[in-house]
Amino acid sequence: MERYKTFKEFYPYYLSEHDNKYTKLMHFIGTSIGIFFLTMFFLSFNFLYLLFAIISGYAFAWVGHFFVEKNKPATFKYPFYSFVGDHKMYFEILQGKHKIF
Repeated sequence: MERYKTFKEFYPYYLSEHDNKYTKLMHFIGTSIGIFFLTMFFLSFNFLYLLFAIISGYAFAWVGHFFVEKNKPATFKYPFYSFVGDHKMYFEILQGKHKIF
């Protein structure tokens, strides 16, 4: 597998690993829940919310990859780029650039 040097190079690969709209939906749900828990963390500074934010974001995404898309999440090789890619795709879904319904 090619090593990507920039996020701009990586993002088309990231999107290719999310061809199935239900994989994108699982990411969208997990990221939405993660954002909720992150907000709760900043309101309360209860570190349990930070843990819940991380778990919910990754759990939904990985279920989408292993059981829907049937591929290995890019997180294992590109953790930072994958995290950024997930949030970029999240906002693109909100903008209507990706169909999940």
